[in-house]
Amino acid sequence: MKVFPAVDILGGNCVQLVQGKKDSATRYGDPLTFAKSWISKGAEALHIVNLDGAFGSSEVNAEKIKSVIEETGVEIQLGGGIRSLDDARSWLDTGVDRIIISTFAVNNPDCLTTLSDEYGHDRIMAGVDARQGQIVVNGWERPAGDYLKWAELFITKGAGSLLYTNVNVEGLCKGVEAEPVRLLTNRVTVPIIVAGGITKPSDVTTLRECGAAGIVLGSGLYSGKISLEEALRASS
Repeated sequence: MKVFPAVDILGGNCVQLVQGKKDSATRYGDPLTFAKSWISKGAEALHIVNLDGAFGSSEVNAEKIKSVIEETGVEIQLGGGIRSLDDARSWLDTGVDRIIISTFAVNNPDCLTTLSDEYGHDRIMAGVDARQGQIVVNGWERPAGDYLKWAELFITKGAGSLLYTNVNVEGLCKGVEAEPVRLLTNRVTVPIIVAGGITKPSDVTTLRECGAAGIVLGSGLYSGKISLEEALRASS
């Protein structure tokens, strides 16, 4: 199981949010410094989120993100504010391994088909952000239907993998909820990366046993509740 330390960028800083709320941001410093730190501790992949893009300003962190891509050389998946085919293509052309499309995929599922035809389905990941069984979009504010049905549609349309974020527990550092993950992995056959609530090594083990192909470490990692080394051991 792959472990993706998160490098979430807001206003040029590496940050962590609670429940996706902009005003909850804890700032940690330079994104490239943190990216290199996680790699030095054993990370072979990174999960980058352009939070300014998610909040409507997609170009704000472009140079910061490009520097991480160019100077680390590890596997990178990137999301945040990809709301058009031009946005998606521009990030894919910078060299990220895959992009994560969430709200845009709900509003226009055929975008997944277009992009997977152009770049290959392995580079197109659909974001399944769910609260109480409902996929949520537009900054996790609007429910849009059953997350399992959306996951199936995304795959039919061309997504080669899914990022499942459990909004119920995201950023709270209180542990994971296994059942929604288990339902999803039993429903689909593409790789599923899981985010939200991972706070201790047993959370990692639980998700591995549920069939997750990878995990994203965010608040639990940055707060020191779980170390990258602990997560890597539990993932194997």
